[in-house]
Amino acid sequence: MENKNKLETISNLFEESEIRSVWDSEKEEYYFSVVDVIGALTNSNIPRNYWSDLKRKLKQEGSQLHEEIVQLKMKSPKDGKNYLTDVLDTKGVLRLIESIPSPKAEPFKMWLAKMGND
Repeated sequence: MENKNKLETISNLFEESEIRSVWDSEKEEYYFSVVDVIGALTNSNIPRNYWSDLKRKLKQEGSQLHEEIVQLKMKSPKDGKNYLTDVLDTKGVLRLIESIPSPKAEPFKMWLAKMGND
């Protein structure tokens, strides 16, 4: 996917966690930062490491989710620069949520459904 699409980064708050997302107007789909989703769902101090371990596990299991990962440039909350970031569309995020044991999973699914309706 090229950045020629009018991609806009928007901030969404989920229980005080910022979840970076990008709108792809051509596909009419949001893409969400996987690391941000993991940070919102887990109590991991380093969600990037959690994602690295989970991604390796998904690949070993032959999960389709691993094949749906896309990389898009997103602004880093740390230094404000744009970096390639692993992202998933809404369906991919729903599958990701199923891979993460979390009491926040159900509210997160509801939040995604609301975003889809807005």
